[in-house]
Amino acid sequence: MPESARSPRRVFHYSNSNTPRRSPSPTIESPHGPRYQTSRFGDAGLRILSAPHRPARHISRTAIKILDAPELQDDFYLNLVDWGNNDCLAVGLGSCVYLWNANTSRVTKLCDFVNDAVSSVSWAQQGSSLAIGTNKGTVLLWDTETSRRLRAWNGHTSRTGALAWNSNILTSGSRDHKIFHHDVRSQGQYFRELNEHVQEVCGLKWNDEGTMLASGGNDNNLLIWGSHQSNLLWKFRDHTAAVKAIGWSPHTRGMLASGGGTADKTIKFWNAISGAAISSHDTGSQVCNVAWSKKTNEIVSTHGYASNSDSSSNQVIVWKANNMQRVATLSGHSSRVLYMSLSHDGSTVVTGAGDETLRFWDVFSTAEVIRREPEDRRECLR
Repeated sequence: MPESARSPRRVFHYSNSNTPRRSPSPTIESPHGPRYQTSRFGDAGLRILSAPHRPARHISRTAIKILDAPELQDDFYLNLVDWGNNDCLAVGLGSCVYLWNANTSRVTKLCDFVNDAVSSVSWAQQGSSLAIGTNKGTVLLWDTETSRRLRAWNGHTSRTGALAWNSNILTSGSRDHKIFHHDVRSQGQYFRELNEHVQEVCGLKWNDEGTMLASGGNDNNLLIWGSHQSNLLWKFRDHTAAVKAIGWSPHTRGMLASGGGTADKTIKFWNAISGAAISSHDTGSQVCNVAWSKKTNEIVSTHGYASNSDSSSNQVIVWKANNMQRVATLSGHSSRVLYMSLSHDGSTVVTGAGDETLRFWDVFSTAEVIRREPEDRRECLR
């Protein structure tokens, strides 16, 4: 599998009180004592100030690996790349799904639908099961260890471009405007249907607790749903373009980031518990994906079309989440960076673009992990 030169048709190539008192003897105070110090800082503060500064974290601006991905579709509304907890990358290429093992670099073709195209892939949170959505609306479940198809759901009437897992529940979103909850333990097609979007559903994300689902659509709306019920908690209408980019914070309970398409170009932060808009930031280009670092309070976003110049298009950007200050800008793709996923350990970011390449970026391998007790996370937004 080549990492530099591309091979057009090859796929995918870290005191004591009894003591008698004595009259004090005269002493001469040291000129270095507190009486003679002019600094407003005490000894402890001076020690801190004189301590050596830690060097700033270095993020390489070039990809550490490049793999060819022929037939990777240049379509904003699809989700064709996902990195599983088993350290295996699933990629939809045309009518096929390929698996790339990050430990061995081995490439395997899982399936070929021949007369249908892959529109989404999503790994189950545990195990080796992979969900696949197709252009015809079918949702399939595959066992990647045995290369065997386990289930097929046919409820959608148009392409299924968004998938999201919550334990045994697989949620699918489609161009038919509908969202279905499928219980993989049940023989039924689905147990809940959500009808609130009026255009294609292109973004789906469950929060870590599995209590809220965020959905984004081509109707420019970001919706927050409660658990597996059909009750709509919040409807955010602030975006002015399609909302595909959605990411829940793993550090702050109820905090959500979303990104808008070409006519919007903003990343917005929301409190999904209170329903309040926190902040909005113009990125200058179409926001295709947004994801929170598992280690630091930073986010990564990928971009497409820019409003000012070609040089600011097709970038991968790392931001400080609290103030949206740029940490790093990564360039290399020559087309919109439509797909992104993080490795299981949170160190590496993989991106895919219409230039038919996958690029791996070492972004968080040297980052210091945020340490918080679980109680801190539960209380922070209440």
